[in-house]
Parts: sequence; structure tokens; C-alpha cells
Amino acid sequence: MSQSLSGKVALVTGGSRGIGAAIVRRLAADGAAVAFTYASSQDKAKKIVDELAMAGSKTLSIHADSADTKAVQHAVELTVEHFGGLDILVSNAGILILNPLEEYSLEDFDRMFAINVRAAFVGIQAAARHMKHGGRIITIGSVTAERSGFPTSAVYSMTKGAIASMTRGLARDLGPRGITVNNIQPGPTQTDMNPHEDDHERLKPLMALGRLGEDREIAGLAAYLASAEAGFVTGASLTIDGGYLA
Repeated sequence: MSQSLSGKVALVTGGSRGIGAAIVRRLAADGAAVAFTYASSQDKAKKIVDELAMAGSKTLSIHADSADTKAVQHAVELTVEHFGGLDILVSNAGILILNPLEEYSLEDFDRMFAINVRAAFVGIQAAARHMKHGGRIITIGSVTAERSGFPTSAVYSMTKGAIASMTRGLARDLGPRGITVNNIQPGPTQTDMNPHEDDHERLKPLMALGRLGEDREIAGLAAYLASAEAGFVTGASLTIDGGYLA
């Protein structure tokens, strides 16, 4: 790995497992000091910190429930206090609650919106106060913003559509400051959110490549968007889906 992010400070929300953990590892491998939040996976968070410390990386884990606005804001402040600044924010934390329309509770609706959308806005708002020219903001959306694909996913798709729209607007807001804002839209990917082998087999025929994505592949795109090479990419929703939408 190159050290293309040497001297940079990153914060990844929801970074203790799945795509978030892969992004934490990749940004650290590229030389960044990386803070990440976790809600409940304390053991996994500690394992990542210990693993990256052994590799010589600077890492900080922060317990924060993304449904709690103050916790998200505090995570940004802790990162800046600990590492002396903030250059990269990856807003990855998210949940998936699937239920038929008739059975979908407003409590679940509100929680999904709070974590998948409100927390992203709150984190970006807090991070932007500390970012200088060349800052990078990356949201993790989903191809469901463009194609729900299956029943029971209306609310989840709505939250990811909101992320894509918000990304475009924030790119306009922050562009004059030299800060880019981009959205990664993964397709079906093998993660903790999608652990069932039966689902994998059902999805494979829908993919042009005949397989699900891997979290390290999503992390590779995040690393590119965090790099200096992506300085002219902003307001984009980049699909990485193995041809699911093709």
C-alpha cells in the first residue's frame, strides 16, 4: 500500500464491522490516523484498534450511538482533540429494518431515518467546521436509492435516496471551500448486514459478475475518494454493484 493519506486524519462512523471496518483498515494502511465510532460491537472495536496498533497505525475507537445527535457531534470533537484536526469523514453508520408496509412501525421509521440520514447530516455539519481546503466527505449510500429491488425495503430505500440528494446539495455548499462530498452506493455485498447464505444465492443471478461484492472493494473506492487524485470529483453518487443495476 502507498502512504497516500500520510498526515491526514479520518473519522469513520460505524467502523467496527462490515464495510466500515474495511474502510478503517484501508485508510490506516494508506497512512491516515483513523478514529471510528461503534454502537455495540466493543470487542470488535478493540480488536481493530489492537490490530492496527501492531501495524504502527494511529487509531481511536469512540463509543457513539448514531441515533444520538450529541454523541455524533462529540465523536467529531474527540477526533479533532485527539489527532489535532480532521481531513476525512466517512459517514458509514446505518441500519436496515425490513417490514411490510402494513406492519412498519413509526418507531422503526424514525430510528432508521435518525441513524441513516439525520446522523449523516449532523456528522457532516460538525466535521465541516474543522475541515480545511482539500477536505473529503464520503457518505455510504446504497443502490436501493435507484432500485429497491424487493418488497419491504421502501423505508431503507428512502433513506438512501435522501443521502444521494443531500450529497449533491452539500457538494454545492462546500465546493467553494475546496471540500469534496461524494456518495458511494454499494450493491449486494457480503457484510454483517447481509449474512445469510440463502440471500447470497438468490442475489448472485442478478449480478452481471455473478457474485456479491466484498467489503474491501468498497473500501478501495472510499480510499480513492479520500485521496488527492479525487480532487475534481464531487457531488457524485458512485455505484459499485457488480452490474446489479446494469
